[in-house]
Amino acid sequence: MKVTVLDSTLRDGAQGGGIAFTVEDKIRIVRQLDRFGLDYVEAGNPGSNQKDLEFFRQAAKLHPARVKLTAFGSTCKKGAKAADDPRLRTLLDADTPAVCIFGKASAVHVEKVLQTTAEENLRMVEETVAFLKAAGREVIFDAEHFFDGYKADAAYALKVCACAAAAGADIVTLCDTNGGALPEEVTQAVRAAKEAVEKAGRAQIGIHAHNDCGLAVANSLAAVDAGASHIQGTFNGFGERCGNADLVAVIANLQLKKGIMCVPSENMALLTETSRAVDEIANLLPDANRPFVGKSAFAHKAGMHIDGVTKFSESFEHIDPAAVGNVRRFLMSDQAGRSLLLTRLRKIDPSLQKESPVVGEVLERLKRLEADGYVFEDAEASFEIMARKVMGLYRPFFHLKHFKVSIDEPRLEEKFSAAAMVKIEVDGADEIGAAEGDGPVNALDKALRRVLTVFYPEIRSIFLSDYKVRVIDDREATAARVRVLIRTSDGKHTWTTVGVSQDIIEASWLALVDSVEYKLMKAQI
Repeated sequence: MKVTVLDSTLRDGAQGGGIAFTVEDKIRIVRQLDRFGLDYVEAGNPGSNQKDLEFFRQAAKLHPARVKLTAFGSTCKKGAKAADDPRLRTLLDADTPAVCIFGKASAVHVEKVLQTTAEENLRMVEETVAFLKAAGREVIFDAEHFFDGYKADAAYALKVCACAAAAGADIVTLCDTNGGALPEEVTQAVRAAKEAVEKAGRAQIGIHAHNDCGLAVANSLAAVDAGASHIQGTFNGFGERCGNADLVAVIANLQLKKGIMCVPSENMALLTETSRAVDEIANLLPDANRPFVGKSAFAHKAGMHIDGVTKFSESFEHIDPAAVGNVRRFLMSDQAGRSLLLTRLRKIDPSLQKESPVVGEVLERLKRLEADGYVFEDAEASFEIMARKVMGLYRPFFHLKHFKVSIDEPRLEEKFSAAAMVKIEVDGADEIGAAEGDGPVNALDKALRRVLTVFYPEIRSIFLSDYKVRVIDDREATAARVRVLIRTSDGKHTWTTVGVSQDIIEASWLALVDSVEYKLMKAQI
C-alpha cells in the first residue's frame, strides 16, 4: 500500500509561534523535502501576502525531482462565480501542478462563520473544484472542520465531501481543524466519508490532524487504518496552537511499523537529517526527546540498559536507529555516533578505517564543541573545516591580527549604523581593511572581504545570504552564550557555518571566517 504525503510546514507550520520563514528559508526546506521524497509541499497562499507571491515566483525555477509544489487557497466567495474570483486567479498564476482548496464541512460554520446557506456553500465547493480542474490542476479539497461537522450533522459533512469528489477533486482531506477528535471518532468518520466519496467520484480520502489533544499522530494512523490513503502534516509538528500532526512520527510509524510506503525506502535514513535541518532553518532548537529523530531517542545511560543494548539491541530499542538516520548513544561513552562520523569523514579521506586514531580524535573534538553549544546538522561547512583541521588536512588561508567594531546611534540621515576595521596577515604580509555596514556583522563581513580580495580575488563573488542567532542558555541572561549560523552563497553554491561565544560579535566573526575559508578551501580541492 502507498500513502501520499503532503507537507504543510511552509503554510500551516508557519502559523506556529516563533516561526517566520524567509523566501530563502522556504526554498531550502522545499529542497530538503524533495530530497527526502515527499509527494506534495503546500508552500503558501499566494493570494494572502507578498512573501508567498515572491516565493512562488522564485519557486518556478526550482524544478523539484519528485515533490509537487502546491498553492493553497479557499473556495470562491459566497454569491460570486469561481471564474470571477481574483484569489482563484492568483492561485492559478502561482503555476503549481497541484492546488489545495479549503471549504466548510460543518453546517454550523456555514451558518455562523460564512453566514450563508448550506446550498450556497455546496455551490461554492462544487464550482471552485470544477473551475480549478478545468484549468488543468490536480485539486486537493480540505474539508475544514469536518470532524466537528460530522458530530453535529453527519449527513451534511458527508454531502460536502461527496460534492467535492463529484466535481473532480483528486483528494478529499478530512480536517480535524480544532484538534479535538479521538482516534475512535476518526475511524468511524473516515469510513463513512470514504464510502460517500467513492460513490460520488474517484477521490482519495486524506486526513489533516491538529494536535490540541496530543493525538494528531494517533488520529492520522487511525485514519489510514480506516481507509485513508493521503496524509497531511508538518515536519516536527510545527503549527498553530499545539501544532499539526508530526510527519516525522507519522511517516516512521506507517513505513517502519505498518509496512505502508510513504517515501522511497532508501530515503528513510534521511529522516533524522531532514528533521534537524528543518529545525535549524526555522531557527528552533531541536527537541532532544522527539521520537525517532531526537538526540535522545536512542540514548542510553543506565548501566543495565547499556549492557542489554550491547548484547541485544531490541532489548531497549524498538527499531534500529540507522533505519531513520539516527545513532545510538551511550551517555558518558566514547561510542556515541562513531559509525555515522566515520561515514562523514570518509567523504574527506576515503581510506579511513573504523580503527583509525584520527576518527576518535575528531569525535572527541566534536563532543567538546557540542558541549560548548555548537551544532553541525545544518553547518556542514564548519564541520568539514573542523574535521580537516584535526585530520591535518587543512591550512589556514589567513591569520587575524586585530579587528574592531564601532556602533553609532542610528540617525535617519545616515545609511550605515556601524563600522569595522580588520587587520589580517597572509604569508607574512599584513593588510588592513575597513567598511561601514548596516549593523556590526554586516560591517565586519564587508571589511573582511574587502581586505581579503587583495590576496584572494575569487571571494568577490560570495555574499551572506542568511544570518541567525540563538541564545543557547537563557538562564545566563545577557551573559549567555549565543550560536550564530551564517549561510553564504557564491551564486552557484551555498554553505552554512557556525560560531559560538558569549560575545555575539565574536560568534559572528567565527562563522564569517569559516564561511570565507570554506570557499577558498573548495577552490583548491
